[in-house]
Amino acid sequence: MNTPLDSFGVRKTVALGVAPASVMDVQALAAPFPAIRRLPVSLLIVLENLLRHEDGERVTQDSIASVAERASRWGRNDEILFYPSRVVMQDYAGLVALIDLATMRERVRVAGGDPANVKPVKPVDLVIDHSLIVNHARSSDAAERNIEEEYKLNRDRFAFAKWAQKSLPNLRVVPPGNGIIHQVNLERLAEVARVDEATGLLHPESQIGTDSHTTMINGLGVLGWGVGGIEAAASMLGEPVSMLVPDVIGVNLMGTPRAGVLATDIVLNIVEILRAKGVVDKFVEFFGPGIAGLSVGDRATIANMAPEYGATCGYFPIDEKTLSYLRLTGRDAASVARIGDYAKFAGLWANDILRDYTDVVEIDLSTIGRTVAGPKRPHDRMALAEANKTVPAPSGAKLDHGDIVIAAITSCTNTSNPRAMVTAGLLAKNAVAL
Repeated sequence: MNTPLDSFGVRKTVALGVAPASVMDVQALAAPFPAIRRLPVSLLIVLENLLRHEDGERVTQDSIASVAERASRWGRNDEILFYPSRVVMQDYAGLVALIDLATMRERVRVAGGDPANVKPVKPVDLVIDHSLIVNHARSSDAAERNIEEEYKLNRDRFAFAKWAQKSLPNLRVVPPGNGIIHQVNLERLAEVARVDEATGLLHPESQIGTDSHTTMINGLGVLGWGVGGIEAAASMLGEPVSMLVPDVIGVNLMGTPRAGVLATDIVLNIVEILRAKGVVDKFVEFFGPGIAGLSVGDRATIANMAPEYGATCGYFPIDEKTLSYLRLTGRDAASVARIGDYAKFAGLWANDILRDYTDVVEIDLSTIGRTVAGPKRPHDRMALAEANKTVPAPSGAKLDHGDIVIAAITSCTNTSNPRAMVTAGLLAKNAVAL
């Protein structure tokens, strides 16, 4: 077992949930670095990651200090190495990465080495969801028929994925027909806190994915974002992600959403506000009393759209809503209890501490009404009541009651949100009936 250097002496064993666990006590760093008491939660996760991987060469005391003292270094380009605990891939980019691994194994075999040594050292989840083509609709067996055709059309690809799962340790393949990658990740795959097999340390789960909307998982308190296939393949083999310590924009959510307002309406407003603010290459962290009124599905919708407002991620800290969601989606009680205890111990639990953000944006959820955007760009937002004044009508006609406008939104934005999905279904049902 690899042992972290732990030059600050913060590794300890504590009682969490029903059993003791070995952890890096990030809060113990408050002695040499008092500022961490007000460090954004997302940076506490980055800081723990550095403590767990400190080796004196690639991850050093200076690396740790660059994050622990970030509030006094906003705007500086301090580079660090971040080791995500899990890699999530959709089939298009993910299968290419696995082909690269298979090719490397073959080259090693030809050179006289053991191909079994070429393998993922980090947990990898491959969700096959992007290749589905809808050939059948409006029948009770449409889903089954589409899946059957997908298997026929993609037989070779799926056979390779099955070989990879059998041949490569740490690889888990989710077959087609189980949902879109971000929904499956949120509802089934994410652990929020997990044990590093190499060190035996319980730690906050972090992940990278081969899809820009990997950021959805931040709605569950898991720090994650999208990367290219080369970075994902390197992470599978244990290589770190090189990154600059980010500035963190705090978004203070206040008020309660109006009746009839969905998370989609809220996120379209957030996109407009944050694009105007300028959050490219920054972390966005949500806090404030308004969070309590948002379900994990709502938070996931907002986190999912981080690429649209330009941020690396849009992070929501862990709270009771997080734990309730984990129970609702079938996580076992002991794991949920441990997650809650660990989040509180490590300072990752949502609270009223005024943290040191680079800047703070305030958004009153009670002022947001029903909203549309587009037709091409999600930040071209308008109030629904104003749509008839701004949407060009065909042949110069004026839009009126009963006119039909066809609209759509990025599918993965809504799939995490049962309320949005049911609303869309009821709207479609009633539209057909009319």
